Amino acid sequence: MITKRIIPCLDVRQGRVVKGVNFEGIADVSSPVELAKVYSENGADELVFYDITASFEERKLFTDILCEVARTIFIPLTVGGGINTVEDFDRVLKCGADKVSVNSGAIKNPKLIYEAAKLYGDQCVVISADVKRVDGVFRVFSKGGRENTGMEAVEWIKHCCDMGAGEVVLNSIDTDGVKQGFDLEMLEAVSNAVSVPVIASGGAGGINDFVTLFKTLPKVDAGLAASIFHFGEVAIGDLKKELAKNNIPVRI
Repeated sequence: MITKRIIPCLDVRQGRVVKGVNFEGIADVSSPVELAKVYSENGADELVFYDITASFEERKLFTDILCEVARTIFIPLTVGGGINTVEDFDRVLKCGADKVSVNSGAIKNPKLIYEAAKLYGDQCVVISADVKRVDGVFRVFSKGGRENTGMEAVEWIKHCCDMGAGEVVLNSIDTDGVKQGFDLEMLEAVSNAVSVPVIASGGAGGINDFVTLFKTLPKVDAGLAASIFHFGEVAIGDLKKELAKNNIPVRI
């Protein structure tokens, strides 16, 4: 049986890990290198590194910090932020990333997913979608959740997977940082529409939210969170023990 993955997320701005609520009210947390090392040594299955203002500021991702993080950890690393060309994929992979996450870059140029998947393989290309309800419809947002693209999210994500994306990170803006649980309705709609692994992001407030996620939606492959791990509210080891106790397969 395939184990469920627990993935801490490092949202990096100006070289520091930060965290907000509903993509706003950003506060400083820690050094990405120090945090990455802690997670690598304490049971995280993978790590996600987002340069959260790269797309909005229309610049390339900070690669010096990324290289240092990649050298520090011994678990798979997914990297995103300012990924607009296959050259950006190449640069980030050469810095030590295992997978590259693309969001705004794919919205601007959907062929990017196809081109990158052809060059590096589907398993390397992750579509990250920032999604929010607008008048009851799931809409895709770009530039770190700042701009409504007007696109319906499930169809967009399905199209990206058809183009070659091998994994989906679904970020619910509605539940981001609120700590009231994952967006099960949104996750169910997406996981029923695609055949690639889906990672739930946004809303984890405690261990029970992960138990509920995997019990309710067995198709979801992984749970991603930030603040509950960063601030020591949940230890990954304790989380995995509780999941195992609930007959949810995890790597311990």
